[in-house]
Amino acid sequence: MLKIVAIFMSLLFAAPAFATAPNQLLEQVDRNLSPDSYETYRKLINIEPDGRKKEFILFTVKKGRDKVAALFISPASEKGRSTLRLEENMWLYIPNVGKPIRITSLQSVVGGVFNNSDILRLDYAAEYNVVQMEDMGNEYVLHLKAKTKTVAYDKLKMWVDKNKILPRKIDCLTEASMLIKTIYFKKTEDFGGGIVRPSVVETESPLYKGYKSIMIFAKIKERELKDEVFTLTYMPNMESLR
Repeated sequence: MLKIVAIFMSLLFAAPAFATAPNQLLEQVDRNLSPDSYETYRKLINIEPDGRKKEFILFTVKKGRDKVAALFISPASEKGRSTLRLEENMWLYIPNVGKPIRITSLQSVVGGVFNNSDILRLDYAAEYNVVQMEDMGNEYVLHLKAKTKTVAYDKLKMWVDKNKILPRKIDCLTEASMLIKTIYFKKTEDFGGGIVRPSVVETESPLYKGYKSIMIFAKIKERELKDEVFTLTYMPNMESLR
């Protein structure tokens, strides 16, 4: 009898720890998507309804939960531009302007469906709290609420693969639950260094019918970065990091 009770108790407590710690699950999603501090190369492709495409290549660095910077490598017309995000504050540096200018999260430095908040994304756990979690068998569905009013999307609905603890799809919503866009995570790859994550992120929006934007990660690796990299005065010097 005691043996049966012991087996029952072991099964009971073998349930996933995330079942009672949804915000911990969200933090694990963040870490599985990228290290705490890293560098990456990405290609952004904007596709218009008539099939025309515009492509950008960005070198991006991130440190901690609230610092992100990116450098445009191509096309030639954009080369040398850089962007910086510190929490919800964002800037764009254009070489022939000579000083950073403020930009907002809902604008887009590349056009297309991805906005600046998507391109210079912070950790989800830095911006959102989990207010509800559903166990759907092979995946969790997390309902997220923005911590502040300055976040680009008031609500997110995130489908998370239960085995990989990686997002499969995210609906981005207004406070009134109107769908702004859907983001899809595809083609999981091993980037080395323990980083196994989707290499392709696609988005479409009912507000931009027929348009699609795609983000392709070519490389991600952990990197220690100094705080001075994430300052307005460093923005003209980002090329030195490559």
